[in-house]
Amino acid sequence: MSIRLRLTLWYSGMLAVILLMFGSALYFYVYFNSNSEVKAQLGESAKQLLQESRGGWSGGIQPNRLTNSTVQSELYVQLFNVQYNNIEDKSSNMLQNNIQFPKPADWDNSEPIHYRTVKTSGIPFMLCEIKLVGLDRNVQYIVQIGAYTGSQAKYLYDLRTILIMSSLAAVLIAAATGLLLARQALRPIENVINSSRRIETGSDLSHRIPRLQANDEIGRLTDTLNGMLAKLETAYNELDEAYHSQRRFVSDASHELRTPLTTIRGNIELLQRMSRPALGDGSGAVPSLSEQEAQRMAMSQEAMQDIADEAIRMSRLVNDLLSLARADAGFAMEKSEIELLPIVEDVCRRAQHLPRKAEWIIRDYSMLEGVQVYGNPDYLRQLLFIFIENAFKYTPSGSVELSVLKREDRVGVVVKDTGIGMKREEVPNIFDRFYRADESRGKTAGTGLGLSIAKWIIDEHNGFVEVTTREEVGSTFTVWLPVSFSRHSESGIME
Repeated sequence: MSIRLRLTLWYSGMLAVILLMFGSALYFYVYFNSNSEVKAQLGESAKQLLQESRGGWSGGIQPNRLTNSTVQSELYVQLFNVQYNNIEDKSSNMLQNNIQFPKPADWDNSEPIHYRTVKTSGIPFMLCEIKLVGLDRNVQYIVQIGAYTGSQAKYLYDLRTILIMSSLAAVLIAAATGLLLARQALRPIENVINSSRRIETGSDLSHRIPRLQANDEIGRLTDTLNGMLAKLETAYNELDEAYHSQRRFVSDASHELRTPLTTIRGNIELLQRMSRPALGDGSGAVPSLSEQEAQRMAMSQEAMQDIADEAIRMSRLVNDLLSLARADAGFAMEKSEIELLPIVEDVCRRAQHLPRKAEWIIRDYSMLEGVQVYGNPDYLRQLLFIFIENAFKYTPSGSVELSVLKREDRVGVVVKDTGIGMKREEVPNIFDRFYRADESRGKTAGTGLGLSIAKWIIDEHNGFVEVTTREEVGSTFTVWLPVSFSRHSESGIME
């Protein structure tokens, strides 16, 4: 529920309670005031009778005489004989209208007058009942003087209806007005929400919340948020600039390092070839060297081999960093419709020559015949080599096998090993840069960039990867790629 609606309900509820209290007070004031007037009218006749019966009532009573009272309302009189328990006489207006009051009610004998309201034949009356005591001090008669209260009842009914309807109308009008006023008052907050949503969806930190002229709480809140946005924009721009600088540095450094590394590898290979005849390569004449010189040459050969290995490793690292730099820079990969079978065949053939201790098993992949994907063949080869090299690297014994799957509009390449596996909680992080599972740290060489590059290549080809792993059992990586249907095939199907 919005704040605007809550405020409207609260104020409308308070107004309803206030109107209920006010209407009730007004209604009961008019009600008691009307009853007091009727009681005053009846009291005039009651006082006259009591005045006549002071010291003991000894005579008869004429009901019609009481109806000719000077009071405003017409009175109706009925004489009830207590001794015989019956109605002894009525006023003429009661006889004419066939009206009869109920029997008198019992009340305290110390009170000579008793008031009550009754209905006879559906007509409302207020009765004033007076006990007439004879000379023997016993109650002989009870005079019932009634005043018609229908007009007062109708007046009170109309008043009650007016109060209820006017209160409901006032509450509805107040609710509608309050809703409009609350909307107007909370419009600056709507501006804050809309501006924040624009910043959230568009990442436009330069946008500012419109500032109203009123220097109220909302105005101060707007100033605070605008100040916070200014600081966030400054910090974001600094971080973005640092990120772009870092990305340019990685890209430039990767480009610059490739040339000297290539030169180092070429010179090392040249030195190795030149030193092999001196040490003897089993082909024939070997120059005679002293034992000390031969030992020195052997040590030089080992040092050059170490340099060559490290140069190769650094070349791989530089190539990986260059690939990631291209990915960060939004490198547009050139793609086209290509056959997947030749790529898998080439990868399987070349994978046999990779350094490994595990058995390399190739399952039947003939189902890839005629399957096309929309992608880049070089990057797809690199993708498969990454998963295969990782499988060889983390499988000190056992086997690594490659198989394929085909489901509807997707094709999957499965690389399964029986290596060291991983923990379940490590799987979400394996595609992060420089991340290496704890089990592999210190046991196998690597930079932790291969799977990050593989994830980038998979995303560029609109594919996804499934990972199944278990410690000391092995891991299975399934790369799913969408099958590309050529326009010619699609038109043939439509025909």
